[in-house]
Amino acid sequence: MKGYVQLYTGDGKGKTTAALGLALRSAGHKRRVFIGQFMKGQHYGELSALADIDEIDIEQFGDAVCIRREEVTDLHRQHAEQGIRRIEEILSSGIYQVVIMDEIAVTIWFGIVDLERVLGVLQRRPDGVEMILTGRRAPERLIEAADLVTEMQEIRHYYRDGVPAREGIEF
Repeated sequence: MKGYVQLYTGDGKGKTTAALGLALRSAGHKRRVFIGQFMKGQHYGELSALADIDEIDIEQFGDAVCIRREEVTDLHRQHAEQGIRRIEEILSSGIYQVVIMDEIAVTIWFGIVDLERVLGVLQRRPDGVEMILTGRRAPERLIEAADLVTEMQEIRHYYRDGVPAREGIEF
């Protein structure tokens, strides 16, 4: 089966959630899934939930705290480079049919990883691998490289009313 590149971007909620839903669907069909979470090093509920699903492997390539664009350090760049190298290993292994690069678009926007590096990974992926990319602020060239692009648009969000991120819902 031919694999495609899917991109979930935009300022609305649900990009990672959509990618995780696809991961679960694929695992239900006994397809192997690798999820690389960029810019994430803290505990999220999906880490616990997916731990017992044999078809899904998940690794994080980020810091234990959320950062702003102006707070990027060389350590953040090192984490991202380790993640890119790991994704390249995963793709060349032939083990996985679905590979997710969670938050890769915002990683590019923050200047943590170079767009050309990510586009190179996409160009070298095996034909049968479905690639899922997520993150806000996807650059136009990444959008052009994708076969399917969904933009999550915020219409209303309870954050604006002061509701903090909730365990089990946002993380």
